Amino acid sequence: MGGCSPFVIEADEVDRLCNESGLSKTRYLATLVKPTQDLARVPISKFHVGAVGLGDSGRIFMGVNLEFECLPLNHSIHAEQCLVANAAQHGECQIRFIAVSAAPCGHCRQFLQELCGAPEINILIADEHAETQSLLHFLPHRFGPDDLEEGTPLVFQPHYHGLSFESLHSPELDPTLSICESGEGPKDGSINGFSASEDLYQLRLAALQAANSSHAPYSLCPSGVALKTVKGKIFTGSYTESAAFNPSLSPLQAAIIAFVCQDGGNYDDIVQAVLVEKEEAIVQQGDTIKLALQKINPKCFFYVFNCNVE
Repeated sequence: MGGCSPFVIEADEVDRLCNESGLSKTRYLATLVKPTQDLARVPISKFHVGAVGLGDSGRIFMGVNLEFECLPLNHSIHAEQCLVANAAQHGECQIRFIAVSAAPCGHCRQFLQELCGAPEINILIADEHAETQSLLHFLPHRFGPDDLEEGTPLVFQPHYHGLSFESLHSPELDPTLSICESGEGPKDGSINGFSASEDLYQLRLAALQAANSSHAPYSLCPSGVALKTVKGKIFTGSYTESAAFNPSLSPLQAAIIAFVCQDGGNYDDIVQAVLVEKEEAIVQQGDTIKLALQKINPKCFFYVFNCNVE
């Protein structure tokens, strides 16, 4: 999943580009907003949003808005959400500064409350005014994680939920059991030339790791998704909750962010998807993800695996 990406600039390259341009890192961020906007996938609104963030590591991360035809608008992914998930998937520990093409909507202002040091994050609106304000300016009377439970772990901080398959599934995986499938499955037990058992075993372990990394402090219902492309690449996404609930990012949305930011292919390239979540969780993702995948790529095989806490 490595390689060059238009959505990440490594720290040493950031230093080089800033030196060449004579711009500070924050001013250089603003120059990246327009080319980032061009990467948005917005078949419904045609309104391109780009968000560019500077991490503590010195790396720069990009995010764009993503929309999906034939699905309700709440399935859309906001550029700031995309930026945060992209940074988290690359192991970033904190975002200090964000440049964005338009002022963050209320949804995103709330979602950003889950980050370390949220009130002090500086946001530059990269328009003709080029105004920079703190997130606290944009959301002065904030409702955040501490309003629900003091000391709540935040996004970018380590998470581990202790989820395991050991008590529910054996290593020998029969793909006809304990799974939910959308689309017409292969009749010969193979998918894209691979053993179905080997494919799903690999994918469910990747989804399990994503689930264990979830930011789910409010529902205590972690979940993760792993997507596999026709080229055999795997992209994972972890569920990320908001204290206000509705701005939460589903594990499928997070996995699609990884797919877009790390590969850039077409959604038709996604051939398998696996969701891992706790057995009998009070918040369940499976039915919604199945419906979404049927619109995003109806030929994608979708499987759900339940797990328990170790």
